Amino acid sequence: MSLMKGIILHGGHGTRLRPLTHTGPKQLIPVANKPISRYVLDDLKNSGITDVTLVLGSTYPEKVKQYYGDGSNLNVKIKYQTQDAPRGIAHAIGLCEQQMGTSPFVVYLGDNLLKGGINRLVEEFQTSNQDAMVLLCKVKEPQQFGVAKFNEDGKLTQLVEKPKDPPSNYALTGIYFFKPIIFKMIKQLKPSWRGELEITDAIQKLLDDGYNLGHQIVEGWWKDTGTPEDILEANRLVLDEMKPKIEGKIEDDSSLQGRITIGKNTTVREKALIRGPTIIGENTTIEANVYIGPYTSIGNNDIIKQGEIENSIIMDHCTINIKDRITDSIIAPHSKITSSKNTPHGKKFIIGERTYIEL
Repeated sequence: MSLMKGIILHGGHGTRLRPLTHTGPKQLIPVANKPISRYVLDDLKNSGITDVTLVLGSTYPEKVKQYYGDGSNLNVKIKYQTQDAPRGIAHAIGLCEQQMGTSPFVVYLGDNLLKGGINRLVEEFQTSNQDAMVLLCKVKEPQQFGVAKFNEDGKLTQLVEKPKDPPSNYALTGIYFFKPIIFKMIKQLKPSWRGELEITDAIQKLLDDGYNLGHQIVEGWWKDTGTPEDILEANRLVLDEMKPKIEGKIEDDSSLQGRITIGKNTTVREKALIRGPTIIGENTTIEANVYIGPYTSIGNNDIIKQGEIENSIIMDHCTINIKDRITDSIIAPHSKITSSKNTPHGKKFIIGERTYIEL
């Protein structure tokens, strides 16, 4: 059992994901049929961290509480903290001082996915004499992130937020390890030009005051799911590592190719073609002659009557009945897409909850 605690940051407006975030927080958008923040919580739990505080924003916080509750059904203990406005990551962490007490803790952005998880890093931080540890990842466009600056000995000397001229290609991921001393640093911060308390400034204060800051480089992939394209890529990455499992009913002539997961009480009719990696949830019907291509997640209680779907996420309670091909799309729950014409063309959608489209 780990002595460490966890903070999951579950706020933010998700403006780049509208209209998907008009009806719920971005962290509950499913990737391979599981909410993004559930991967985060599972990662903490698998690392022995079961005492977790979720910091909620103003985007449907009640949906988060409804989904996670007190955490008992997931064998974790969840508390909630509300951030009244987007005042920065450091401000959100500062709200949790009482819950963290004297324990070291992990801060994990609720829309981040990390291959392989943090289990090894949790053990390393607990046995080290570090006051904080940051997780870095080599990225193509570092100017979009907080970036690490190293001296000639490879020691981390500075963190620069969204620099025009990046000192390295190593960006801060949304995963931080802290001892409680960080709260003292946060209390000294003033808002940045964005009007937020920046976590990079708090960590820089640790460095400037002579505290021990460690860093680790991500070995696998790391994904910040801030845009529809990011979410679809995360879906591909997760599906690529999924183990196949068939629990539904597959009729005779239907064809499954590759790694496919099909949930309970789901029926795939004969002459349907499903190519993996693909996941299909529970109580869903895939009718005859439907094609579901690779890198697609179909949710629970869906009806796919006709059409082709590839590299897409179809959430729960959707109906799709088109003589068309849907690609690179994210379809929110309770949506309906039907066809009134016979000419097939590829279609691309990012549509919000309870949308009805006739083509």
